[in-house]
Amino acid sequence: MRFQHLNTVSRTVLFALVAMIGIIGGCSTAPKGEAAKENLHEDVMSTLRTLKSEDPSLDEFMSKGHSYAIFPSVGKGGLIAGGAYGRGEVYQGGRMIGYADLSQATIGAQAGGQEFSELIVFESPNALERFKSNSLRFAAEASAVALKSGAAKSAKYENGVAVFTRPTGGLMFEAAIGGQSFSFQPVK
Repeated sequence: MRFQHLNTVSRTVLFALVAMIGIIGGCSTAPKGEAAKENLHEDVMSTLRTLKSEDPSLDEFMSKGHSYAIFPSVGKGGLIAGGAYGRGEVYQGGRMIGYADLSQATIGAQAGGQEFSELIVFESPNALERFKSNSLRFAAEASAVALKSGAAKSAKYENGVAVFTRPTGGLMFEAAIGGQSFSFQPVK
């Protein structure tokens, strides 16, 4: 199938279905194989450099936090029912401690598809432990800071976490975090 011949609605529906299959299919948290792990790590480092260059105050905010998780590419799509999925890495004390998955399932008035990056900064060891034990969930009313220059200066922790998003493409212009859940797998 050639994607360039699909119209916008068809691509959106296809994107939503792929996102839902990824969520329902129970993707493995850690990438399979060394090449996939290297690719993810390169994407994480590139995304982190981009986020910090777009908002230089982010570096200081992160240095005051305990740890962080970064998802370089989260795909989100929906047409009435929707979903999102992304894979990332988790860091503590400047070193990678594990892999994480982000998933989201929604239902309601929605249409479109979007890709975005997400950074979660953990304020304390307790917040990181909630994440690592897969008990951190964002409620529908949770909010993220859209990353732009100076945004991190005014960012606040909510329940021990601060979330930053950066849209990278697509038809949805909001990267809402409501309903997100996570899984964590430590590095062996």
